[in-house]
Amino acid sequence: MIAVQKHFSPLARLLHWVMAPLILLMLFIGIGMVSTVAQTHVFLLAIHKPLGIMLLVLVIVRMGVRIRHGSPPLPADVPKLQALGALLSHYLLYALMAAMPLIGWAMLSAAGYPIVLYGGLHLPPIAPHGVHLYAVLRALHTDLALLLFCTVLVHLAAALFHGLIRRDGVFASMARGGYRR
Repeated sequence: MIAVQKHFSPLARLLHWVMAPLILLMLFIGIGMVSTVAQTHVFLLAIHKPLGIMLLVLVIVRMGVRIRHGSPPLPADVPKLQALGALLSHYLLYALMAAMPLIGWAMLSAAGYPIVLYGGLHLPPIAPHGVHLYAVLRALHTDLALLLFCTVLVHLAAALFHGLIRRDGVFASMARGGYRR
């Protein structure tokens, strides 16, 4: 019997494993930023903004890779409801990964703050200046960050379930590639 290749492309795996720790880092930097008003806040903010834009670029590339190369199918014995949950959670992850930096950028634009990437490299504002808009975007950014964190935890739990309990090749298809019969 010929083995059928059922794994994510090498570029998809690379993007996943580069972005995963960066997203977790961003979430914890965000928590640190809102937890302090000390000089640490300025330092964390200086990391948070360019890292957010870098993640936006990476998620755009990742979406393109996902559209071009697709993803391996789940094993046939995965219950339909579980498969639907996997599909919807992936859509939610991609939506949040794209929305978070865009909302952050818009939030800073509404506050009138420059978005400095490095040195003299600034991004243009993408939202009109306004205190009310800033407040709405700040709350949305916080709420979506919490949703992203919860979604990442569910994603991690599902990955561990497939890797340690079911051992059905789903985890391996992202962890190292390979073949599933």
